[in-house]
Amino acid sequence: MKKVERINTLMRYINNRSHFTISEIMREFNISRSTAVRDIREIEALGMPLVAEVGRDGGYSVMHNSILPVVRFTDTEVKALFIAFMATRNAQLPYLKSRQSLAEKLLGLISKNQQDDLLLLDEILLFEGTNPHNPDLLELSDLPHPMLEKLIQNLLLDSYLWITLEEEGKTRSYPIYLLHLYHEKSLWLMEVFDLQDEKKKLFAVDQLTHVETYSPKKRVSRKKILEILSQQEEKFNLILELGPRSIAQYKKYHPLKAFISYTNPYQTTAMLKMFVPVNQPEELTDTIQWLLFLGEDLKFRKAPVEIMKGLRQRWNALEVLGGE
Repeated sequence: MKKVERINTLMRYINNRSHFTISEIMREFNISRSTAVRDIREIEALGMPLVAEVGRDGGYSVMHNSILPVVRFTDTEVKALFIAFMATRNAQLPYLKSRQSLAEKLLGLISKNQQDDLLLLDEILLFEGTNPHNPDLLELSDLPHPMLEKLIQNLLLDSYLWITLEEEGKTRSYPIYLLHLYHEKSLWLMEVFDLQDEKKKLFAVDQLTHVETYSPKKRVSRKKILEILSQQEEKFNLILELGPRSIAQYKKYHPLKAFISYTNPYQTTAMLKMFVPVNQPEELTDTIQWLLFLGEDLKFRKAPVEIMKGLRQRWNALEVLGGE
């Protein structure tokens, strides 16, 4: 466990106990006495009011009825928080209703001059998906699917879930291990490991009708799940180098299996990697059309012969039409 993670976990451990000792901390976190003492001192420096008790059975306790130090934000931290709020408008995020109270608390913590700066930023900054005619930060017009928060609440208890989905008019249930929950192309998606079929699958949260924690008799460990997935993983057969115009096109639309990794901090160049099943004509055709959609601001680093042949045929057809 990394130090920062250990300190955060240790603070929660202490906060849930009326009394604790160094020996208990050593056993619970498998650390040495010197490390435990250093961690306690760091937690005290962060403002947690601890009282040391002397004697053979002495230890520490949290001071009752104490007031923690006021949290203070720098001017740039306030702007960073506010811009983060602005950038997530219309993103269908969970716990959206809490954004109003968070924004009100943030505004209450800062000076009049800082509030004026934020109002000016609210006027001049626009992000993708926002409506300039209705730019109110507290507007709750982008509520996510009602099952999203319930899914997250269950996920915080356990990644092993029993989910029920509405698929093409039929109801189906799956025992799953949830790998990732992510937002893409205005949809919340669940990337899961189907514990019954032992395969990776992708489901839309919009299809979800019921979710609960799942306790199988014989639980497959996360390590074993990742081993199974690594054996099933398809090798990338299409690798592209994208420029800024192609990246902009990618953001407008891309297949779920196409992943990019930015190669500079300004996100103006990127590498795209994906697997194209060339033996499936429909997917091959769709991929060729999508590559044309990306435009000419790209370079091929690796590509199947079928892809290159298909692209040449499309270009030749376009040239013929242009000649006519």
